[in-house]
Amino acid sequence: MRIGITGHRGLRPEVEAQVRALLTAEIQKRDPTHLTCVSCIADGPDTWAAQEVLRLGGCLEVVIPADGYRESLPEDHHPTYDQLMNSASEVHHTGLAESDSAAHMAASEIVVGLADEMLAVWDGLPAWGYGGTADVVEYSERQGVPVNIVWPDGATR
Repeated sequence: MRIGITGHRGLRPEVEAQVRALLTAEIQKRDPTHLTCVSCIADGPDTWAAQEVLRLGGCLEVVIPADGYRESLPEDHHPTYDQLMNSASEVHHTGLAESDSAAHMAASEIVVGLADEMLAVWDGLPAWGYGGTADVVEYSERQGVPVNIVWPDGATR
């Protein structure tokens, strides 16, 4: 089974703790010996899902939105990003140079295309900008890829 991940970044610490617990519980429902996480490994849910799947003995496939993607992520995330890249069984590229909203959406479309199911850490609200979590959820649904929403009751961003 290949699960793709999309989700909100920059969550408040109390929401992050709840999301991590829910995400871990959701991933642990699957057989880890046949589990692959498809992720862009951004800081936040992308990374948490990848780490949990690897911890359980599954595999990681990484989708890189653009050549400058790593540098567009927070600097304190770079060591984790590098570690996950080194753990990836496959790496997919969009072929785009600039790490912008269009590249992020293109990468998300690749994630959806590779996934049997999507996990979405999503508050149910519209995207703040093109390529946001809501856009990825909508794209997944149009493509017929099941989406499992992971969000704590009553939580806000």
